[in-house]
Amino acid sequence: MFIQTESTPNPATLKFLPGQTVLEMGTADFPSAEAATKSPLATRIFAAQGVTGVFFGTDFVTVTKADAVDWNHIKPAILGAIMEHFQSGAAVMEGSAKAAGGHAEHSGPDEDIVKQIKELLDTRVRPAVAQDGGDITFHGFDRGVVYLHMQGACAGCPSSTLTLKMGIENLLRHYIPEVTEVRPVAA
Repeated sequence: MFIQTESTPNPATLKFLPGQTVLEMGTADFPSAEAATKSPLATRIFAAQGVTGVFFGTDFVTVTKADAVDWNHIKPAILGAIMEHFQSGAAVMEGSAKAAGGHAEHSGPDEDIVKQIKELLDTRVRPAVAQDGGDITFHGFDRGVVYLHMQGACAGCPSSTLTLKMGIENLLRHYIPEVTEVRPVAA
């Protein structure tokens, strides 16, 4: 098994491509080892000293490390954990644990606007962000302000504010006049 790695805009995060399906659909975010209990793969990766976050996409695993840890020291352990997991044949997610579909539900008078926001996120934003090992999902909409949840390589990325303000905010404001601002939310 050959696992490719790619850097991301976030220097604390690497994208691992195992060459096979990680999740059939959706994403899964594990911001801590405690959150990884439903995933044997995430649990194995967190066993590497210095791992602070794990994120799964359909064909990639994104791993975030502590600032004090050097990639040269933990990358071999992470590669080994991913390889051992896929060779074992174990499931990525245990039992009834499901990957997240993505966006938060929203109903009410702004339902049509929110539908447009989600469509733009799904067609224009999320595919590009997935290339960098992350995901951005809709969290809420209130009086012109769109709240987005950043995951994987996007969470804590130095360029995430620029991406939100200059990229996503401008895109949404261009197509949806009711949008006035975009803000990140914590999980």
